[in-house]
Amino acid sequence: MNEDSPRHADALEHTESADVVVKVDRVPVDGTNVRVSSIGDVGKRPFLLVAGLGIASTYYERLAPNLEEFGPVRALDLPGFAGVPKFRGTVSIERYADAVERVIEELGLDNPVLVGHSMGTQVVTEVAARHPEITDLVLISPVVDSTARTISESAVRFLRSALHEPSAVRWHAVTAYALCGWHWFRKVLPKMIAFPIEERAPHVQARVLIVRGEHDAMVPRDWVRRLARVFPHAVLREVIGGAHSVMHAQADVVARLAVAHVKGELTDRGVSSMQRVRDDSTKTDLARLGPGDAWLVVRARFKELFGMAKGDDEVLEAGKSAHALAMADDADAPVDPDVCHEIVEAVAPELNRRDDR
Repeated sequence: MNEDSPRHADALEHTESADVVVKVDRVPVDGTNVRVSSIGDVGKRPFLLVAGLGIASTYYERLAPNLEEFGPVRALDLPGFAGVPKFRGTVSIERYADAVERVIEELGLDNPVLVGHSMGTQVVTEVAARHPEITDLVLISPVVDSTARTISESAVRFLRSALHEPSAVRWHAVTAYALCGWHWFRKVLPKMIAFPIEERAPHVQARVLIVRGEHDAMVPRDWVRRLARVFPHAVLREVIGGAHSVMHAQADVVARLAVAHVKGELTDRGVSSMQRVRDDSTKTDLARLGPGDAWLVVRARFKELFGMAKGDDEVLEAGKSAHALAMADDADAPVDPDVCHEIVEAVAPELNRRDDR
């Protein structure tokens, strides 16, 4: 909703309208549930996104709309994260994989593209190892380096990587960890540190894309090369300027890589050759937003946080949809004016009143 590029109804007659409506549902699993945020209903292949330790699915807010152009996107908030009720009893990466399997079954997803970030890469790798029928896997910033499996070393590397993250990512992390809570974070962290992803990798029959950021100290080059070698089919890419949360800060290029991987268009030069790519797009740059869109982003973010904290999925839907609307690019496809008005009215009605004057 860029003020300098108003959306006109006549443009919709010739252009497919963008889908910015985010739907939020729950799938019961193991005494709790998984929250599923969905955007898009049509496309060639569904994408299933699993975030990292303590992190909400909002970490994928810039990646998901880019993937949605290829297929419907389902982003998960796992038990214990983003205000979702925790598991009772013991917790493990395998138990989280059980939850993801349940979501796939409940939603009736046929051969989804599994996308994981950080600890989420462990979860989706475990799922793929159990299901040889899954054909595509995208691992973004896979952890943990087998030569540095201690909490202290991981903490130091995480802080080094955080120095290269944009302020928006740091804000996401602070709010997400607050919702997760120190007790649950401390309970899950040792499981993530100890999980031997490289031992599950040989059992994965899917084609694997591994993506790391140039400045990601948590995921050094040597580690991803070693990891790629034990997957039967893997290609590597490094995003210039990226850090651990590369799928947020450089969402456009990561989405292009993921779609190209699914289409079989990525050149494989062997894991010893780390091909580097650059994100030259400004589509997801917050600096491009006009005052109205910037204000909508702020209001949407607080709406999302309130919805997560209170467990109110309707409020969460409104916040997520408003954020998707604010970040939508009219150069790709406009948003239906009626949909636009309804979304804004639920989050920042003062913007509609201003436009009506």
